[in-house]
Amino acid sequence: MQFNSVLENVTTYEAGKPIELVVREFGVNPKDVIKLASNENPYGTSPKVVDKIQELAKNMFIYPDDSMFELKEALANKFDVTSSNVVIGSGSDQILEFCVHAKCNENSKILMAKTTFAMYEIYGKQTGSTIIKTESDTHNLEQFSKLYKEHGADIIFLCLPNNPLGECLDKDDVYEFLETIDSETLVVIDGAYQEYASFKDEKKRIVPKNLIETFPNCIYLGTFSKAYALGGMRVGYGIAQPDIIQTLYKLRAPFNITTLTLAAAIEALKDEEFVNDCIAKNFEEMQRYEEYAKAKGFEYIDSYTNFITLKFGDKYISKQVAQELLQKGVIVRDLTGYGVNAIRITIGTQEQNSKVFAQLDEVLEKLK
Repeated sequence: MQFNSVLENVTTYEAGKPIELVVREFGVNPKDVIKLASNENPYGTSPKVVDKIQELAKNMFIYPDDSMFELKEALANKFDVTSSNVVIGSGSDQILEFCVHAKCNENSKILMAKTTFAMYEIYGKQTGSTIIKTESDTHNLEQFSKLYKEHGADIIFLCLPNNPLGECLDKDDVYEFLETIDSETLVVIDGAYQEYASFKDEKKRIVPKNLIETFPNCIYLGTFSKAYALGGMRVGYGIAQPDIIQTLYKLRAPFNITTLTLAAAIEALKDEEFVNDCIAKNFEEMQRYEEYAKAKGFEYIDSYTNFITLKFGDKYISKQVAQELLQKGVIVRDLTGYGVNAIRITIGTQEQNSKVFAQLDEVLEKLK
């Protein structure tokens, strides 16, 4: 059977391995599995959100409010914009998909960092677009500028902070770069981890209202999957000028967000104390990973997220390290597929991290 020929060059996104897989393949007790591969909030969801979901579970037979009025109003209030500036998606990656399909075709070009969120390239290739990448793994704006001058771009993706590496550009440097971009180029600022970056360093903070007013060709993306601990509910949002939002809505299927998802996101926004507490704990525990890396002589990328990237150089092979940890019930992300000899570890709870260090010690000793 013949399919769209552009799909021949599209690779399937590989999500973090589930706990169930480790239990099935290695016989590890489910209670002993530590999943630190998908950058979920290890402290779980706000109790207030859980209470609300239990209260409304009886209504799951009813279609959700397709206008998403209450959630859009809550986000508009949080970011000091209007609901006409907001689009809601099933995770922020659905809005990435909207952006690419709204702007691109087989004659289009998309510019991104060499090592960044894989779905940018996957969605781009689905439209037949040409993918242009920097030579540097991390975001290097000099290289972005050079490539943009040489090739142009219909879309530029900036992941701030960057997944899967964790680095983050300063806001002032981003704005200086954006001033050189043509108004017909759509710039996607992926802020999935912005809550973490702005907590650690105010210079990294991207304010959506200021961004879209200063640069009307930009869209800011946020998610409830990380700091708000709603990865299993799948809800994200985009903030942009109304003309961009109206165009993206033409690609949105009805009821793309569930009744319970809407309720969870609305309630999560009310509990900022819980979110800030989780973020503070995240960076306290991250210091332990930094100290561990220094003690072992590994490089690590200064992270503005809820994960850290450990680079092994010529000491170890990351794929082997990740596989050995997996057999012990510790799920981390091997970055070999990105062309980097490193593993990405979500920052867990204090107890989880202590177990990871112990297991990692055993694995490194075995692989010497």
